[in-house]
Amino acid sequence: MLRKFLLLLECGVLLAALLVVGAAWQQKKALDQPLHIEAEYLLQVPPGSTPSGLLNQLQAEGVIDGAFWLRLYWRFNLKGPTLHSGEYRLLPQQTARDMLGLWQRAEVVQYSLTLVEGWSFRQLRSALAKQEALTQNLANLNDAEVMTRLGLAGQHPEGRFFPDTYHYVRGMSDEELLKKANARLETVLAEEWQQRAEGLPYNEPYDALIMASMIEKETGVPEERGEIAGVFVRRLRIGMRLQTDPTVIYGMGERYRGRITRADLRTPTPYNTYTIDGMPPTPIAMVGREAIHAALHPQEGKALYFVAKGDGSHVFSNSLDEHNRAVREYQLKRRADYRSSPAPRAADSQ
Repeated sequence: MLRKFLLLLECGVLLAALLVVGAAWQQKKALDQPLHIEAEYLLQVPPGSTPSGLLNQLQAEGVIDGAFWLRLYWRFNLKGPTLHSGEYRLLPQQTARDMLGLWQRAEVVQYSLTLVEGWSFRQLRSALAKQEALTQNLANLNDAEVMTRLGLAGQHPEGRFFPDTYHYVRGMSDEELLKKANARLETVLAEEWQQRAEGLPYNEPYDALIMASMIEKETGVPEERGEIAGVFVRRLRIGMRLQTDPTVIYGMGERYRGRITRADLRTPTPYNTYTIDGMPPTPIAMVGREAIHAALHPQEGKALYFVAKGDGSHVFSNSLDEHNRAVREYQLKRRADYRSSPAPRAADSQ
């Protein structure tokens, strides 16, 4: 009787061992299998998805075999980490083990959008609308409604967002991205305001932001920003109109067709600094840190005028006579490739 019991026990142990070995082999086979795809496959993982559900889905689609063994491996070997939503890039040479590793490390596909210095809010919204991976929550809202949605009700949108490269994953919304860009602008503006020069003609940081936007639109030459800021600040101090063309263009809106005339310079708008005193009521573009810094650290000097040379740089003059001579030389004899500022940079997006 005892011998029979021991024999049955041995058989049971052997069977159990065989089952364990067989299970381990099946699991290894499932893990080492190459993904059954012939090209890049973007696996979309919505919020709330589970590894079990995804593995069953992939098996039903023929991408993997042995979903049962992979579920067990995820549960017991990877300690069941939370699955990060987004997109996962699967490649033909990858194995199921590689795929689970991507999930464990949350290596979701990253997209990016670059917001460029000097862009208007209209250009910013156009760039957002082209991002297919962004969830478009703001597309059908007007500008005021967008600002309300962002928690910025009553604020003018122009210049309220910081130009930079922002990374996001599929499923993130345009609203979230704009909130990041606004928070970044507020941080940079506050930092620069704390270190501002003394005696500036600004009552609050927003005034410096308006000034920075005019500097941003007047030149892309870094070394000129402080000098242009100096001209504008000196004009403000003596009550002289700023007379900067970018504000005229901004005030024209859709009427602008690539050039401004003398009639445009005389046509009053809230932004036409040829007809209004002081600065326009809002910024006219997005600004980078360098332009904000220049607005808050204008270069000392006597220049009250500047004119574009046609290569992106400017000639600065202390008197109207000097300025008129520069105008005759650089404006009335324009070269074929004339431009008032460096060629604009396009946004990089994926």
